Amino acid sequence: MADIKISNVEALGKPLGQYSHMTRVKASEYLFIAGMLAPGDSFDAQCTGVFGQIEAALKSAGAGWGNVVQFTTYLVHSQDIPKFMQWRLREFPKMFPDGKYPPNTLLVIDRLVQEQFLVEVQTVAAL
Repeated sequence: MADIKISNVEALGKPLGQYSHMTRVKASEYLFIAGMLAPGDSFDAQCTGVFGQIEAALKSAGAGWGNVVQFTTYLVHSQDIPKFMQWRLREFPKMFPDGKYPPNTLLVIDRLVQEQFLVEVQTVAAL
């Protein structure tokens, strides 16, 4: 079983959203989950689908949200940053009830593999 400690560094100030500054991990095995995409007619629908796929990948390895040590998020439109923050504010407390949110790097890029996709999330987990 992985020993995962998610924390913030006081000298770095408070994080700007639902994430932490760092994760310290002692584990015998890691999962590297490819960036997940999901179709949907709204940004929220795509976020829900993306995190649903991440959850399915985690479960397939006998893991859950508590095993996640890092996210990398890719958005196509900078205007979606507030929507992403709102989605996480609403959903992350359900996924991470202890309030320890994994570090997340957020990037705004030109586009994803197909133009219909607005968000992609890559995940690292420890077992």
